[in-house]
Amino acid sequence: MARLSYTKLRFEDLKGWADDNHRAALNVFRTTCADKILAELAGIAPVARGFFEDHFSPVLIEDGADAVFTGYYEPELDAKRTSDAAFCYPIYGVPNDLDPEKPYYTRRQIDVDATLADRGLEIAWLSDPVDLFFLQVQGSGRLRLPDGNAMRVGFAAKNGHAYTSIGKALIARGVFDSDGVSPEAIREWVQENGQAGRALLWENESYVFFREVSEVPADKGPIGAMNKSVTSGRSIAVDPDVTPLGLPVWIEKSGLPPMNRLMIAQDIGSAIKGAQRADIFFGTGADAGKQAGQVNDSGRMIVLMPLAMADDMAKGKS
Repeated sequence: MARLSYTKLRFEDLKGWADDNHRAALNVFRTTCADKILAELAGIAPVARGFFEDHFSPVLIEDGADAVFTGYYEPELDAKRTSDAAFCYPIYGVPNDLDPEKPYYTRRQIDVDATLADRGLEIAWLSDPVDLFFLQVQGSGRLRLPDGNAMRVGFAAKNGHAYTSIGKALIARGVFDSDGVSPEAIREWVQENGQAGRALLWENESYVFFREVSEVPADKGPIGAMNKSVTSGRSIAVDPDVTPLGLPVWIEKSGLPPMNRLMIAQDIGSAIKGAQRADIFFGTGADAGKQAGQVNDSGRMIVLMPLAMADDMAKGKS
């Protein structure tokens, strides 16, 4: 990992800080904050902005790389609990021989060699391999079943292989430029190119296994890395080796629309690496997917650290 630098800032240095809805951020923070802080909040209704300003210090963490903001969402997909001629792409649960310390079968081996078939690991079946691929990229989803019921699935484990961006692979081939690549463009290219399209998906050897999630109410977001529901427009995925999960993070995202907002670091992702890297959760369904797919912006992110932690970081005691 690149050497990290820590710079303490003032809240006045945060662009748009005074204009944000701090109460919305505090409500999300309450769901994941440490028990000690939660106990301090119990029974009181603090002024939200004052709470963050009194208990935290803004710290800019840098590793020499430019800031990159992307978006993610929870897909809604048609699915069946049993396979048929159309619904023939399985969503797998965790294999009992998966060793988290060792690489498992690659995506291609699982798809082509049917190494997991006939083990009873299938949670449900989809009709489109691209849907399955993007479900794994997002890490969670809601499945619409033929009987009108719904099933929620969430991340359970990975196969231990590194994540490879197929969008970047298409850019490297000259198929798209950086402005033209998007989830919709990738989907169309894969579907239009038959076996070559499937082979492109195999370039990402990383494979995600799921579990059925029944404990989350329908009006709540999917489960994040802290085993709590994430919230549309207030939760981000970060690199936990740099940004501790559960902390508030101020983001200043460029692009259209720009976003200056207090978020909570509640999730992680295979592609989210670095001090200035965050994935913004946009919600559930197709509209959220369109919003998330359009985000690939610069800016900066500032971690709000508890006062003692901020002092230690600034002194180089990380």
